[in-house]
Amino acid sequence: MKAESLSRAFAELSTPLIADAALRLKIPLRIAPPGIRPVTTNQCLAGPALPVRHFGSVDVFLEAMESAQTGEVLVIDNGGRLDEGCIGDLTALEAESCGLVGIIVWGAHRDTPELRQIRLPIFSYGMCPSGPQRLDTRDSLALRSAHFGNFVVQTSDVVFADDDGCLFAGAERAEEILRVAHEIWQRERHQAQAIKSGRSLREQLEFARYLKKRATDPSYTFREHLRKISGAIEE
Repeated sequence: MKAESLSRAFAELSTPLIADAALRLKIPLRIAPPGIRPVTTNQCLAGPALPVRHFGSVDVFLEAMESAQTGEVLVIDNGGRLDEGCIGDLTALEAESCGLVGIIVWGAHRDTPELRQIRLPIFSYGMCPSGPQRLDTRDSLALRSAHFGNFVVQTSDVVFADDDGCLFAGAERAEEILRVAHEIWQRERHQAQAIKSGRSLREQLEFARYLKKRATDPSYTFREHLRKISGAIEE
């Protein structure tokens, strides 16, 4: 799936919908550890991952950008460190100039006011005024993969991020995930509109029928009921 098509398809969706779709398709979820936030609210992004591992110097970002493709998302592994801002305004401007559509950081950023003016979607775990003071030994996988929490992001992955968080999936399943996410979105919009028009969610989901069935069969679950009436709002 091309980067532009991926971004366009995600524009009307959300990470909760992507997560629900992956769950429905039984695709293992790779969700960024809780706490990641966009530097500027109400931003979202989707694109192929461009992973990179940070060892204290900006040169690894610049080297990654040498081979960057338009529409990719720079995914930075800084080990979750919050004691240094590993990217700032210059890195963001350079990323934007080479066609990257955003940056995801397992760590912190700095130059927050400037980043908000640039408006390139950037997601991190916070800000720190100090840049890196270290220079660690670079490993052979620096431009091939990135750790993010307890999993690894590779060039074969795609990224989805918005105000609710960030998650990753294999690119080969992206189109399928987006299709199911859109189906869920359509159903939920229909349910929301019905509530606004006076038909409660309980009525739509035949909740009284569920309670009656559960009274005679305590093992009967709400999820089983939802699947039976094709009204799933959870899996």
